[in-house]
Amino acid sequence: MVTNREIAKEFTEMAALLEMHGVAFKPRAYEKAALGVESLDREVKDIYKEGGIKALEQIPSVGKGIAAHIEELIKKGSFSEYKTLKKKFPVNISELLAVEGIGPKMIKVLWEKLRIKNIKQLEAAAKKGKIRDIPHFGIKSEQKILKGIEFLKASNGRRILGFMLPELRSLEKMIESFDGVEKVITVGSVIRRKETIGDIDILAMSSKPKDVIERFLTLPFIAHVYGKGENKVNVKFKNGLDGDLLVVSKKSFGAALNYFTGSKYHNIALREIAMKKGFKLSDQGLFKGKKIIAGETEEGIYHALGLDMPPPEIREDTGEIHAAKSGKLPKLIGYDDLRGDLQVQTDWTDGEHSIEEMAHAAQKAGLEYIAITDHTRSLAMTGGSDEKKLLKQIEEIKKIQKKFKNFRILAGAEVNIGKDGTLDIDDETLSKLDVVGAAVHSHFNLTREEQTKRVIRAMENPHVDIIFHLTGRMINKREAIDIDADAIIAAAKRTKTVLEIDAFPDRLDIKDDYIRKCTEQGVKMSIDSDAHSTQHFQYLEVGISQARRGWAEKKDIINAWPVAKMLAMLK
Repeated sequence: MVTNREIAKEFTEMAALLEMHGVAFKPRAYEKAALGVESLDREVKDIYKEGGIKALEQIPSVGKGIAAHIEELIKKGSFSEYKTLKKKFPVNISELLAVEGIGPKMIKVLWEKLRIKNIKQLEAAAKKGKIRDIPHFGIKSEQKILKGIEFLKASNGRRILGFMLPELRSLEKMIESFDGVEKVITVGSVIRRKETIGDIDILAMSSKPKDVIERFLTLPFIAHVYGKGENKVNVKFKNGLDGDLLVVSKKSFGAALNYFTGSKYHNIALREIAMKKGFKLSDQGLFKGKKIIAGETEEGIYHALGLDMPPPEIREDTGEIHAAKSGKLPKLIGYDDLRGDLQVQTDWTDGEHSIEEMAHAAQKAGLEYIAITDHTRSLAMTGGSDEKKLLKQIEEIKKIQKKFKNFRILAGAEVNIGKDGTLDIDDETLSKLDVVGAAVHSHFNLTREEQTKRVIRAMENPHVDIIFHLTGRMINKREAIDIDADAIIAAAKRTKTVLEIDAFPDRLDIKDDYIRKCTEQGVKMSIDSDAHSTQHFQYLEVGISQARRGWAEKKDIINAWPVAKMLAMLK
């Protein structure tokens, strides 16, 4: 059975193959289709099962031709056009594309000149100095490739959680449907909402563990079984990750959930508290001698230990135990608390949909307002706006606004921060916008002092309200720029500049420890989807998770406020 992730992967590779073959326009169609499939909150196979090929055509960016390919993928695991093109370039496209700076055209040249198929061969060639001799490459390209490979190795095969969530939820639903299963939760890094995950640990409640495990082993997601016990099984999934399923009874479900939720150090701290009280805490329950004191619920365990229960996202032993003892746990921003989204791209630049389509999608997602923040002219590859185009867009937004009730469309921009901290749009035009975001999109290798200085200079502009994706990192792909975070947070407080939590799963920028510092120093933040498609508003959930892990409350996040209050605090 093919998953959404596998379909998106094949379409991404198809786009690359078409580009390698010199086909114009079509690669973008497959890239859009890959994004459309990956962004779905349900499995494509289920959509097809219910409505056939016509239902597939309703998926964003999927037309008749691509819908036919999806049908073939579902039935055969691949599609013929892809297989035909792949024969000419038998390389591991996805693996090579994961290296920063490597694109389809470069993959083609590397294959034709050096017969490089994968990262291992790429690294060997770079270390031997073979890549620098290829025309238009040189020593700098070779060094950049080696640096990209090292960064990729450091990720240690971890997957970006935000992109994995639909697949994980589908798996949970399947297990929940088994006879005798009362509850299913994916624990570990998933329940703590870490940025990436290295494996999949699933906890199920049932009085029939053997039956549940046997049924689990029939699932099409499983590639290999490492080992099986009476209530536990260890497998490799077809997505490449290892995983465990543990089946426990109702009386110890809370204890098991507690044990497999907290980080190692959070759990050690809990066990120490239990020991001091004369208890023993394990994944079976909280015991006084042989008598079980608590175990059915997590709340019961924390209560018996004299603690309030910390939310899963902050169980990292970074102060939550003390806060739980003293009744001072933060009231974290809730998953339904956001009212607006202050970074939204449209088809005026590199987004897939129109202003009106994005507004309707945001309203459907439960938001009350959005800011349209298309790129500006320095990002020529996106068709970025100059002053004239921005003014034209402001007027267009005013016209579209008349079609909406109880929903506000704000005019904004994602202005580019130059090497010296200057902006690529003049102050007069910026003053006419409701929301101005500024972001670094180039010169990633400046020194710490230079990067910090350029960002602070942008903050000091009286029209810059928000710094978007501060560090420019791409998880598992590109390192963050080197900045003095403390100096930037201090400057944000001084200049009353908001720092964004970019919710797009491969960004999640700023990271949780910066968020914590912002909450402690009173620096306000926004949680934005960085949506380039109507499907991307769902990623706000991942941004909220990031904010929660940084101990952010509703008062810290400006787009959790009504639009009038939010606008009133901007510069």
